[in-house]
Amino acid sequence: MPDIDTLVDATLRVFNERDPEARLQIMAEVYDDAIVFTDVEGSLTGHAAISEKVQGLLDSAPGFVFAHAGPSHVLGDLIHAPWAFGPPDGEPMVRGVDMSLVANGKIVRLYTALLGNAEG
Repeated sequence: MPDIDTLVDATLRVFNERDPEARLQIMAEVYDDAIVFTDVEGSLTGHAAISEKVQGLLDSAPGFVFAHAGPSHVLGDLIHAPWAFGPPDGEPMVRGVDMSLVANGKIVRLYTALLGNAEG
């Protein structure tokens, strides 16, 4: 079972992994089988659906990466993790925050909120 530090970094690992097979392996370690992911576009359930969404995002932004954009916070079973998305050596294009609900040592719900461009 993953420890909390692994879970704090889990979503960045998943969303930065460009190899679908490797991404699914990471997901199996840190996400519940029935994980629900919700963002402005709606909700998806399960590893395969989320992996497909990640692949589309990464394919549309070659070379971009997700990075921490401030400290993560853990409150009981909730993880709040700010992130930025952009070129690895440049200014981020988008920033946001992930809120992950943890049960039985795995993330069961993941909410992503976009906060806008990197400037505000």
